[in-house]
Amino acid sequence: MQEFPEQVEALQEATRVLAGVALRSLDALDGVITLPQFRMLAVLAGLGRARSARVARALGLDASTVTRLADRLVAAGHVARGSDPRHRSVVTLELTPSGQRLVSVVSVWRERELSRIVAALPPAARSQLTGILGQLVAAAGEGYGLAAGPVIPV
Repeated sequence: MQEFPEQVEALQEATRVLAGVALRSLDALDGVITLPQFRMLAVLAGLGRARSARVARALGLDASTVTRLADRLVAAGHVARGSDPRHRSVVTLELTPSGQRLVSVVSVWRERELSRIVAALPPAARSQLTGILGQLVAAAGEGYGLAAGPVIPV
């Protein structure tokens, strides 16, 4: 028997809504990039110029997968590949102005859509939302959802 069935179902529904917002936000880019490519851009937006190995860890991907993603984004002009002057064999990645614009367009779209959804809530629910979601994020643990991690056993 599942514990907290009503709360778990409500979270399942909320997850579907939030995943839908995330996926629909890429429509604002008219198919310019894929979701995995956007994930890399978003990680680079947070990290700044970073070693490709660090980007791979942040995404929870193999280095070869990150290289393939980066190749496509470099070719499209959204990411710049470089090297560390102290260690020439180290590959670095960073957003170009074009990549920064893509992340900004998606972020602005998401903020508008989430604002629209929150505005549809009754005022009392809006006032409770921040506290409840903050507690949910804290219960999940620091960094949960930012990168792939080990699956928690059932």
